[in-house]
Amino acid sequence: MRFALNIDHIATLRNARAATQPDPITVALIAEQAGVDGIVVHLREDRRHINERDVRLLREIITTKLDLEMAAVDEIIKIACDVGPELATIVPERRKELTTEGGVNVLDDISHLKETIIDLHNAEIEVSLFIEPDIEQINASAEIEADFIEIHTGVFSNAISEEEQYDELEKIRLATRHAKKLGLGVNAGHGLDYQNIKIFRELTDIDEVSIGHSVIARAAIVGIDRAVREMIRLIDYR
Repeated sequence: MRFALNIDHIATLRNARAATQPDPITVALIAEQAGVDGIVVHLREDRRHINERDVRLLREIITTKLDLEMAAVDEIIKIACDVGPELATIVPERRKELTTEGGVNVLDDISHLKETIIDLHNAEIEVSLFIEPDIEQINASAEIEADFIEIHTGVFSNAISEEEQYDELEKIRLATRHAKKLGLGVNAGHGLDYQNIKIFRELTDIDEVSIGHSVIARAAIVGIDRAVREMIRLIDYR
């Protein structure tokens, strides 16, 4: 299971004072040196954290993989095609949300998402759709030729009881197996942290986890290098 670090909230801290520090680019380089397999950023329409400058510099400087999270809107699609990340992850986006609240409803927007995937494929960018662990959504993702799905792990991460957590884990397990049978790569993310990753790592068919807030919060105490290495040790505990 690979580990990609979402660095959005380094930019959140920078933007809180309309300053230049901390610089997400510097953090990305330290994270790479610490062993992450990729860097994730979400270029939102309102630019509340990551901005276009960040995305373009990351594309030039990092040596692992750039995963650009994005809404399927013309402005961001154009930027993605110009920048050329290895992976574009299509996510739903609402201006008032604190963070992404759920998966894309592929079935309700299948024609537009198919056109978006074609545009990104023409720019030689692989595409992932951020969805719930739902068989119909997975089937629709395969139908419009997504390369990956990223399973929304918010329900698992927010589970209060162990029973609820394991029920959701089993749902994700079955969804992952189904996606793999259809030829889709499977990533996962949202709310994963240093505690629940110990259970989530049981899902050996997941290709990559995208983790951000918990690692950035830990880094505020111990530094980004140690925070990343601690997460890697948990993921690669075997």
